Amino acid sequence: MTAFSVQPLQGMSDIRAPEVHRWQRLERIGARILEDYGCSEIRTPLLERTELFARGIGDATDVVQKEMYRFEDRGGRDVSMRPEGTAGVIRAVAAAGQDLQDARLYYLGPMFRCERPQAGRRRQFHQLGAELLGEPNPAADAECIALQLHILAGWGVQGARLRLNTRGVPEDRAAVTDALRALLDPVRDRLCDDCRRRMDANVLRVLDCKQPGCRAEVDRLPPMTEFMSAPSRDYLADVRDLLAMLNIEADLDSRLVRGLDYYAHTVWEISHESLGAQDALCGGGRYRFELGKRVLEGVGFALGLERVLMVLEAGGLEDDAHAPAVYIATQDPCAFRENLVLAQTLRRKGVACVMDVREGRPFRKQLRAADRAGAAWSVIRGRHEMDQGTFLLKNMADGGQQELEMPELIERLTGPIFPP
Repeated sequence: MTAFSVQPLQGMSDIRAPEVHRWQRLERIGARILEDYGCSEIRTPLLERTELFARGIGDATDVVQKEMYRFEDRGGRDVSMRPEGTAGVIRAVAAAGQDLQDARLYYLGPMFRCERPQAGRRRQFHQLGAELLGEPNPAADAECIALQLHILAGWGVQGARLRLNTRGVPEDRAAVTDALRALLDPVRDRLCDDCRRRMDANVLRVLDCKQPGCRAEVDRLPPMTEFMSAPSRDYLADVRDLLAMLNIEADLDSRLVRGLDYYAHTVWEISHESLGAQDALCGGGRYRFELGKRVLEGVGFALGLERVLMVLEAGGLEDDAHAPAVYIATQDPCAFRENLVLAQTLRRKGVACVMDVREGRPFRKQLRAADRAGAAWSVIRGRHEMDQGTFLLKNMADGGQQELEMPELIERLTGPIFPP
């Protein structure tokens, strides 16, 4: 029998202190900004019917064909772990009916793709995303881009580059794909095996290929907009004008298609040079999602937290301080139970505090623990303090001490130095 491994599966990881404090900061700031834009949180299942992703993302995409954790459950249903967040949100909107029409929603949580782990890309990864439901509207697209950039700025990301393109209206799809096939067919033999398959299944995927030989052929193609109708080009122009009004710089990238089939009209990607050759940080776009006879439209984005943390760490991100404000130390066993009550009293008043709940723990070891925890103050109680009904407040930085009664202690610890 092989030894049991306590390590997580390849491509997945445990997130614990102090690293988890960085994650919590991103989540906290991101949620606040999203709510400032009128978005409310939605939590969807990790497990969905595979058909949901095949319909929305596209049968021919690498995500559906190669990367999903897909299996048959005990009921014989074909199910998959969610590889992205939009499909589940759209299903939830459809299930809610009119209750979520034109909703502004955001989600936060893990996604799963069984791909080769690499820097910033994990098999279990985490996304913060937003979906603004509604019919095509250049102003909504511009606002969604502004929201995503606002979150990145709130996190401290600097130097990000926005690239913009359009997938055109759905009615343009046939003209665009026919034109691309005609232009790429003479050089089919120079394309990689995946792109030769994509030529027949979904030729737009060729534009997204990262292989150097394929990139060279794609770079020779005219912009997709040449094969689109005037409304598609005008829509893109309106988005660019609105972004300019919002003082947002956007580079037009005629090769940008994004990797999922539900996109229509505006698509964008945000990159950062600190990520190296694979510099995509995040992105989004307007989509059209067909669920049976229902068609749901909206615009949204997703932010991969692992990728964002890579950028922040490259810029010298420091860990947030999560030290308790107060450490309660018991100098004499007679004070132990009352110190438990004191700790809970302070916590209910908004003061972060800890104490060693192992009764009889040596006093010196408690003070060393207070120092290791980074506590600013310690509250000490022994036989003298119990007899006098007082508390000894010690400054852990300079060693200064004050003997205080309960009202003074509470006022001191919940005052300007320790805002609740």
